[in-house]
Amino acid sequence: ISVATPAGWTRDCCTYARAIGVNAVLYQGEWNGKPQRVMVLNVWPRQLPALADEVQADRKRYLQHDPAGKVSGFAVRHPAMPCQASVYQGSDHVDDVLVFCDPGAASGVRLSWSMAFDDADPSRRALLDDFMRVVVASRWMKDVGAPTAHGH
Repeated sequence: ISVATPAGWTRDCCTYARAIGVNAVLYQGEWNGKPQRVMVLNVWPRQLPALADEVQADRKRYLQHDPAGKVSGFAVRHPAMPCQASVYQGSDHVDDVLVFCDPGAASGVRLSWSMAFDDADPSRRALLDDFMRVVVASRWMKDVGAPTAHGH
């Protein structure tokens, strides 16, 4: 996956990302281990037949975990692959934005970008803007043999 890292953000694929079991993370400042304000990339072998199925399965898992949570969606205009977004408003006052993307059947994978915010975070809009720029600039590199996270 080719990823453009916004100014002021640090990309990691091998230290913190590996420690939490994901393909890549982007964060500002020093790594503190908290999920808020961290962009997370996950890539996994395609299993469900459609992108909408991935989204529905994730929403179901979320609401089973947090029955008082609220789920909504919004459109993502990715120029290279279909993507669907969900916003999870948790009863814990932490909101999550999750975007599933499908780089195509030939890739053999699906991917997601996610980011958590405290619901009262004053930087929420700027963080979400950076997050969406990363999502829509992400590209599946067809010439890469195994799904890895790296950028240019």
